[in-house]
Amino acid sequence: MTSHDPVSTGHPVLLSIGDAVTLILARRSSPVETVLLDGPSGAGKSTLADALVAAWAGAVSIVRMDAIYPGWDGLAAASRHVHDFLLEPRRRGVQSRWQRYDWVAGRPAEWQTVPGNRSLVLEGCGALSRLNAPLATMRIWLDADDDVRKQRALARDNGGFDAHWDGWQRQFSEFLADESPREAADIRLRLP
Repeated sequence: MTSHDPVSTGHPVLLSIGDAVTLILARRSSPVETVLLDGPSGAGKSTLADALVAAWAGAVSIVRMDAIYPGWDGLAAASRHVHDFLLEPRRRGVQSRWQRYDWVAGRPAEWQTVPGNRSLVLEGCGALSRLNAPLATMRIWLDADDDVRKQRALARDNGGFDAHWDGWQRQFSEFLADESPREAADIRLRLP
């Protein structure tokens, strides 16, 4: 990154999804990347991850933290889970995996494997922890205005998130204070 690169200033760059994908893909430096995409609820992480995977040249897997959180109080546990079972084994070149959480049954479900010979996009709140950051080749922080984020997040889950919004935000604030994911990011983006 050069000093003229707006992403290197530490301030989030306001971009469209298409421009964000172009910027991220231009920064690929390895045939097999490990991308961590983090940010608050409703920032557009899933949308950006889907667009990124669709535009990716080559094999890529996507893992969503939403499928791993062990319930509404599980942000820290899921962050540690992906470190222990997905990212650290991936770094060592052994089979990596993650366990899906069954939100309906309220318990852990089946394990999923992730091929080590393809790139990985891990997206969701808690992906970019202090332990996880060094295990990635790209670290992305995505943000949006608070009102926009809340509106998006609550609309997305058709009322399922409403009763949990405040608790989740407190949990995420603790994650921000403890883990400093914004500061660990190589790319900081803001979507409209």
